Order: sequence, then structure tokens, then C-alpha cells
Amino acid sequence: MTRAFLVVLDSVGIGGAPDADRYGDTGADTLGHISEACATGRGDGHGRSGPLAVPNLLKLGLGAAHRAAAGSEPAGLEVDAASHGAWGHAAETSRGKDTPSGHWELTGVPVAFDWTYYPVTVPTFPSRFTAALVRQAGLPGVLGDCHASGTEIIARLGEEHVRSGKPILYTSADSVVQIAAHEQAFGLDRLYEVCRIARTLVPDTVGRVIARPFVGTSADDFSRTGNRKDLAVPPPSPTLLQRHSDAGGTVISIGKIGDIFAHQGTGEEVKASGNAALFDALLSVTGRAPDGSLVVINFVDFDSLWGHRRDVAGYAAELEAFDRRLPEFLDALRPGDLAILTADHGNDPTWPGSDHTREQVPVLIAGPAAPTGDLGQLAFADVGATLGAHLGLPPGPHGTSRLRSPA
Repeated sequence: MTRAFLVVLDSVGIGGAPDADRYGDTGADTLGHISEACATGRGDGHGRSGPLAVPNLLKLGLGAAHRAAAGSEPAGLEVDAASHGAWGHAAETSRGKDTPSGHWELTGVPVAFDWTYYPVTVPTFPSRFTAALVRQAGLPGVLGDCHASGTEIIARLGEEHVRSGKPILYTSADSVVQIAAHEQAFGLDRLYEVCRIARTLVPDTVGRVIARPFVGTSADDFSRTGNRKDLAVPPPSPTLLQRHSDAGGTVISIGKIGDIFAHQGTGEEVKASGNAALFDALLSVTGRAPDGSLVVINFVDFDSLWGHRRDVAGYAAELEAFDRRLPEFLDALRPGDLAILTADHGNDPTWPGSDHTREQVPVLIAGPAAPTGDLGQLAFADVGATLGAHLGLPPGPHGTSRLRSPA
């Protein structure tokens, strides 16, 4: 028995999905546009400058996967550096471009139903929902009730929230209700309770209710904390995590994985806030996880700190920081281990707006048990099928294992 690792680089897309036009995302390319910007000096900042430098990811085939998906090879994503493991590019079949459906499909459960999305209007939420939330949670009212970027709406309405005691409600292009409140002035536990009530008031086709706590004294220094909590609906059928857990296997979930999967089959949940702390947690778990373990981690900062904020330099710096540490993880793998690095959607920081983009994602298979070479076009569910086969699980209803080396 050997170990399996699923490493999700949140929002690191590599070019528009085949159906990107349905989402207004034709031409989106998170990684490619970051690389192009860096090559022309538009990615300088956050302590970095010049062309994008991710040599360790390139060795796993990131440049080759990007060229196959997007049809371009910008400076910083050279293809000829690929030398280890196997690589490919995957397209999602689930509807939407959000976190839960991306992760669920990666672990073998495509979403066949339509999520509930809220209109780009003010107010955006149904009046029956907000009225019931105010009544049941004992609130003096709500603020926002619109589509917004989380950091922008906190800066705009945070001071009024502190004065009035009214939480800030907002949404995005995802199927989500987000509720922001000040940790001290409003109270963290109270925010969680308001979110629990909201979860009971929205249909199961709303993917998540997210608590967005923040701290600070004014709009100049308000900042979100690591005490975010996602209340997600459970996956519609057993994911790889649930199947492995039900078979008696060890599952270790790091970061927000527990919330994304509604704590279904997520096993030991290791909390960490920020990509640096998440990487530390991954190394710690890699050192102690027993034989036969499935380890799943999401590196959220790419998406939450830089993609949504349309910060090219910050995104590039985060990619380079991850790349510098990647050899630490690869060197910690044991004989027989298999690791897949991938993403759940895109979030092109050069794209209009502040929401996710419908893109293909890289699939980079590494570790002592990895196949080798170009895997071409994959389905999201092939990721879960490959990890499941490696763990000795029977095939699920979706996806094809890619453990055998391509001819």
C-alpha cells in the first residue's frame, strides 16, 4: 500500500475551457496572462520583478500543459524544461466555475444539477430570505445585499457595520452567500451562528454560505482573518475522500478542504491559514501520514488574495513562492507515493470584474509512482480515478485512471 496526495492550487487555470463562451470567459488564461504581464514588466511588485520564474513546476510539465490548453508559450512557461512525471490539461463538465463543484469533480463527482446564482441587482437576495435572516438571527438589519469583492465591500461598509451592528451580505458569480462581520464588534461566534441560520434559509442548490470575519479600526486597516468558515452542501454522491474513508483508509484534509466537502469523509482536518502555513502543514503531514493515506490540500491564497483582487504581481509572487518550496514536498515523498498537482477553476487577474474564470486546469502527476509523458486532454474526474486506482479502490462511476504510462 502506498500514499496519495491531491494538491489543489486554487484558481491556477491555464486557458479557456471549451465552453468558456457560455460564461463570458473566452480568452481567459490565468497562468498565461500572468506570465505575459511579468515578461513585459507589468508583474513587478510584492518583492518580485521580471519574467515569471517557476522552474520546478516547469519540470513537472506546467509549460507543456499550458501550451496544449491555451495554444501559447509565453516567456516564463517554456515547454522544453518538462522532465519529470506526467502532465496533461483537464476540462470540467460540472456547470459553473466555483470551488465546490471543481473539487467534487476532481474527486469523482461531477455536478449534474444547476446551482442557484443571484442576479446582479441591488438588492440581490430574495426579500423573503433577508427578512427571515433578520428575524431569526435577531439582527437590526443587513448591509450590502449586492454583488461585490470581499475586500472592497468591507472597506466601503465596514465602518457602518461597526456602528450599526448590521452584518454585510454579498455574493459573487459563484453560488454563494457571504456574510462579513467584525470579529470584536460583532463577535465571531455570533457571525458563525448567523451563517448557520442563513444556511437553513437557502436551498441546497446554493453551494456555500461563507462567514467572512475581519478586524481593524477603520476602512484604512480593515483586513479579513483566517477564521473564515464555509458551510457547504454535501456532495451529491460519495467522493474519493468518502470512498477511501469508508474502505477503512486514512484521509487527512488540510486547509479549507473540510468545509468544501461539508466534512463528508474528510477524516483528520488540519487547519492552517495562508499558503506558507499550508505548506508547512503539508510537509508535517507528509512526514507522518501512514501507508495508504489520502492527503488533500487546497492552497487558497492564489484565489482569495490575488485572483479576486486582480493583483497580477501578488499572484506571480505567490506562484514563485510555492515553486521555491515545491522541492521540499517532492523530496519528502516516500517510495511508492503518488502526488497530483492541479487546480479547481481559473481566476485570471487580468480579466474584467473580480470573479472566477471558466478555464482548463493543469494536471501534473509527480512522485515515485508517477507515470511519465504527455497525457493530453483529461477530464477532471480522471484525477480522482487515478488517485483511487493508486490506493487500490475499485473504479468509481466517473473518470479513467491514468496510471499507465502513455505509449
